[in-house]
Amino acid sequence: MSATSEPPPSVADVVGATIAAHGVRDAFGVIGSGNLVVTNALRRGGVRFHHARHEGGAICMADGYARVSGEIGICSVHQGPGLTNTLTGLTEAAKSRTPLLVLAGEAPAAARASNFRIDQDGLVASVGAGSDRIYEPATAAGDAARAFRRATLERRPIVLMLPIDVQPRPAIDVAPLLRQTGPDAGTTVPTAPALAAVAELLRAASRPAIIAGRGAVLAGARDQIERLAELIGALLATSAPAKGLFAGLPYAIGISGGFASPLAAELLSAADLVLLVGASGNQWTTRHGTLVGERTRVVQIDCEPDAIGRHLQVEAALVGDAAATVGALADEIGRRGHRATGVRTPELAGRIAARRWIDESYADASDDRWIDPRTLSIELERRLPANRQVALDSGHAVGYPAMYLSVTGPRAWVFGNGFQAVGLGLGLAIGAAIAQPELVTVAALGDGGAFMALAELETAVRLGLRLLVVIYDDSAYGAEVHHFGPLGHDVDAVRFPDADLAAIARAAGARGEIVRRASDLAVIDEWVSSSATGPLVLDAKVNPNVCAEWLAEAFRS
Repeated sequence: MSATSEPPPSVADVVGATIAAHGVRDAFGVIGSGNLVVTNALRRGGVRFHHARHEGGAICMADGYARVSGEIGICSVHQGPGLTNTLTGLTEAAKSRTPLLVLAGEAPAAARASNFRIDQDGLVASVGAGSDRIYEPATAAGDAARAFRRATLERRPIVLMLPIDVQPRPAIDVAPLLRQTGPDAGTTVPTAPALAAVAELLRAASRPAIIAGRGAVLAGARDQIERLAELIGALLATSAPAKGLFAGLPYAIGISGGFASPLAAELLSAADLVLLVGASGNQWTTRHGTLVGERTRVVQIDCEPDAIGRHLQVEAALVGDAAATVGALADEIGRRGHRATGVRTPELAGRIAARRWIDESYADASDDRWIDPRTLSIELERRLPANRQVALDSGHAVGYPAMYLSVTGPRAWVFGNGFQAVGLGLGLAIGAAIAQPELVTVAALGDGGAFMALAELETAVRLGLRLLVVIYDDSAYGAEVHHFGPLGHDVDAVRFPDADLAAIARAAGARGEIVRRASDLAVIDEWVSSSATGPLVLDAKVNPNVCAEWLAEAFRS
């Protein structure tokens, strides 16, 4: 080697460059010794790296980014504790079928006594994620490309293990760096007899309804479902994670399940056939089965065979890609010359338009100390620009934005409840805001989840995000209070002294305001109309005595 020649790139360099070459725009993470070099290689490849304060926040940011952008979310973490710190967010992403690639350092195979030694493969497999590995210098680029491809095809997080004894070694073959990973796998469509059988069931239905889930969102199946619904005269609803999929359509009745409006619940329970498209039909989507009548026929379309009939007994099923299968089913019905109005009438369209949650009456429980959480949510709906995106945490407060806040499409809705874990919403919202920085992003949190994620307020400030953080602050873990309190249990352990979260936000560099009445929300108008960057945090002191309709319904069930 001459004195002027460049040393060959290391394995870590090649892995980072390979991932960057796939068109990745943004990545998230926390740097340690086991992932610094590969992350710097990502950055040299043109990837913007957003460093979080905690790996739990970083994985949620990658998740929120992926859901909004439709791209693969990238997260880079240290071995051992760096990876274990991602586990709750990784589980959420796996259960919500978010395609992510996690670059994780790994202790050398021979370092059996290393403090960092854990079974990283077994760890991620236990939460539903996949694992892959950089095996040797000769395969580094191909290994990285394969892991990236798997995240796309398997629709889940893939954790790429980067052994720290392999990372610094000179890469032998870098040719796969620029190699294409191959054409997309062909979409699966059921056989003609299977399509014909389901088409006959749809033709026989007089009051059909279609419930679409996250699988329909990931497949981009809105247009095909809308066409099929027009042919058979079906109502359109979504699971909670797919909110916004049918925004703007006259026979779209919103979310099915616990968040369903009274009119939506009435119409769904009267359906004589329910077609599930990329939706599991679980207890939350069917309100513990009460939205599906005993004589209602259920048909399910899903790309995963083991999803069929997991929660509901189905009369017929089609296994295949949601968009392609629904399109083929619509073609089959069209060939038969079938077109029905079903329940679709101008009168019903008028009722749907006039009976949203925001139109339902309620006894406002606001006073000088507290604002009613329903009043808060309605004011948010009225004051925020229509073209916004909303990310939710879990917990009691989740129902209010799900019921009252509208979005223009499913990519503007980040429903962080696949694992029903409190504390993930702020990270999800930060990732969403980075994916679509021109939009106002709303992070709807409870005070419990906000306290768990406080460190990432500084991240939002540092990044100058256009982020509205709304904290439904009842000074408690509200779900437990409303569940166990009426049963006579002592709930003091889930109540907390009132805290000034607005002051904490200001200490982190954000603008923070306390909200006790609707007039206090005028600050939103000022913030939205201004050109100022950086988050606005609203510590909304909600009336702790108000129990969300969805939670009361869940308790009854």
